[in-house]
Formats: sequence, structure tokens, C-alpha cells
Amino acid sequence: MPATERSCGVNNVVDDICRLSPDLLAEACQHILTYLQGQTRGVDSAEISDRLQRAGVRLEHEALQNMIRFLLLTFRSSGKSNVSGDELVAKLEKSSNNWAKASLQVLHRVWSEQGALVHAQQEAQAMLSVGQLVDLQWKLGMSVSSDTCRSLNSPYVSLLLKVVEPSGQISQKCLEMTVPQFQNFHKQFKEVAAVMETV
Repeated sequence: MPATERSCGVNNVVDDICRLSPDLLAEACQHILTYLQGQTRGVDSAEISDRLQRAGVRLEHEALQNMIRFLLLTFRSSGKSNVSGDELVAKLEKSSNNWAKASLQVLHRVWSEQGALVHAQQEAQAMLSVGQLVDLQWKLGMSVSSDTCRSLNSPYVSLLLKVVEPSGQISQKCLEMTVPQFQNFHKQFKEVAAVMETV
């Protein structure tokens, strides 16, 4: 998308945000921040839409979605960078000249109060995030030379694991183990599977 279209899109979103009263904007931000703090499963745009309509603010569905997306991305990136309220406002002012002072004050206040909680949640998620196994291939072979096998011509199992990392990138992990190691690995996998079924 060309820069002029992108800046026009940002300005439209900023205009919609600035149409909200400080209380309505703070309420919408609270929905998003609660989600980013891990306290809810998602941002309920229908609930935000109902609240805006009860207050007499009419926004097209797509305009509301763009506003929620913009605030969500702004707060998420600010949490990752651990920026202060002042830094957040400076970043927003650079993105558009259409910001109303009252809207920036609300965003500064809610971020100053809750930004540290968003940052802490994102750090915890980063530490807990693990890859997802998407493919496992194995083959049985005979070793010609090895650091772990005592004698040559010993059977071994070669595993190729494909894992989707939290970033979305697929990586491959290759393992070689002796048959007794593989049998132990298989036993542990079965125990994990049994525990997973009880959850």
C-alpha cells in the first residue's frame, strides 16, 4: 500500500477515535487492555459497538474494526517496547496530525496506568511460548560410526521434527538415538499423551 493511502487510512481511524468522548474512549481502551493483560479471551467488538450506539455514536462496522485493530496494535507494540505514556503520545502524534488533545490525554492516562501490566503479560507469554509440532518423520538405520554407540553396525533411529515457532516460522530439528533411547522416548511420549487426555 502506498504511503499516502496508509497515512489517509491512519487519519481516518484517528478521526473516528477522536469522535469518541473521553469516557467512551477510555472504556474502549479498557476492553483492549484487559485482553492484552490476559484477563479475557478476546476483544468483544459487539459489546463496544453496543456501548457506542447507546451513547449515540454511529460507526460503520469496518470503521469500528479498524479503530479496535489500530488501538490493539498500538498497545501491543507499546507493550513489547515497554514505552512510557509520554513516548506513546509522541509516537501517535508522529503517525497523524489529526489527534485531538483530549483523546491523547485519555490514551496517555490509560497507558500510564496499565502499560506495565501489558508489558509483564507479554514477557510472560514470550517465556511460555513454545513451538508446535506439525510433523514427525523417523527412520531406522545402522550406524557405521558414532560417538554414542559402542560398536559399529548398531541400529539407530533418526527423527526429523518440524516445529512451528511462536513467530510462525517452521524449523526442523534432527535427532539420532539408539534403539533403547528411542524406546524410552516412546514411553515418555505415551505418558505425556495419557496426561494430556486427562486435561
